[in-house]
Amino acid sequence: MSKQKSDIGSKRLISLSPNQWVRWLTDNRDLTVREILSSDFQWVARENDVLLKVYSPQEGEFLLLNELQLRYSSKMPQRIRAYAALAEERYNLPVYPVLINILPISTTQVIPNSYHSEIMGMTAHQDYRVINLWEVEANLVFEQQLSALLPFVPILKNGANETTVRQAVQLLRADEQLQELEPLLSFFASFVLEIPLVQQIMRWDMSILRESPWYQEILKEGLEKGEKQGLQQGLQQGLQQGLQQGLQQGLQQEGVNLVSRLIRRRFGVISSATQTKIEGLSTPDLENLAEALLDFTEISDLEEWLEQHG
Repeated sequence: MSKQKSDIGSKRLISLSPNQWVRWLTDNRDLTVREILSSDFQWVARENDVLLKVYSPQEGEFLLLNELQLRYSSKMPQRIRAYAALAEERYNLPVYPVLINILPISTTQVIPNSYHSEIMGMTAHQDYRVINLWEVEANLVFEQQLSALLPFVPILKNGANETTVRQAVQLLRADEQLQELEPLLSFFASFVLEIPLVQQIMRWDMSILRESPWYQEILKEGLEKGEKQGLQQGLQQGLQQGLQQGLQQGLQQEGVNLVSRLIRRRFGVISSATQTKIEGLSTPDLENLAEALLDFTEISDLEEWLEQHG
């Protein structure tokens, strides 16, 4: 199994079944993908953008710009406007932009579907379609055989349950081409299910997952924002980023407390001797332990790790 970022990144997901993907995005069954194009424009290159050349019997050839975001950013309208213009200039084709948001920031946030600015009578405007995955019914993935969405099933609407996740796992394992996506499914399942259950029903390959742009984005969020939600919910909301932010701010005790809470959540009550060893860890070792916890299945794994790093 390859460990390249592209294996479980946007381009890889869409390339599994591009015709299915664009027909779902646009709700147009007549579209056909002719080519996956480069979306690297001079000084700009991002892994989350996927540019497709698409043919429509009614519209002819056009470009479908896919922008997949872990969470919506207020910078997205301007960014989509810029990417759409760059794509149109480079390939001389009209552009249909789509913004796909994977995880919500809040239940009340309104996500715009256009960019608009005015200055001295001049107007700039760019429309784009918005799809929020948490609003997409999980059953739709199975009914329409949307293989690219299988890894996201746990965070789709009505997808946060063991039965639905197991169904997605079975479909991934039944197709050799899709098996490499199981770590990504594990990742999103960990947001909504208990970690021991996730480990029980699927392979938990962190060595591959760490190379995923989604995983890297979670870490980046923690480093940049130090989200309280990440600190409070630990592993299920990206345990490392909350810990790393705290450690970077010199909150050593907060790091110790967070790691201790995560360990108790995984294994129950820990001995005073184990707690003492955790409190004696250096800042880098606390970071390493927070990440290593993802791979531990028994309390003996923790004890062995502490012996090696004590």
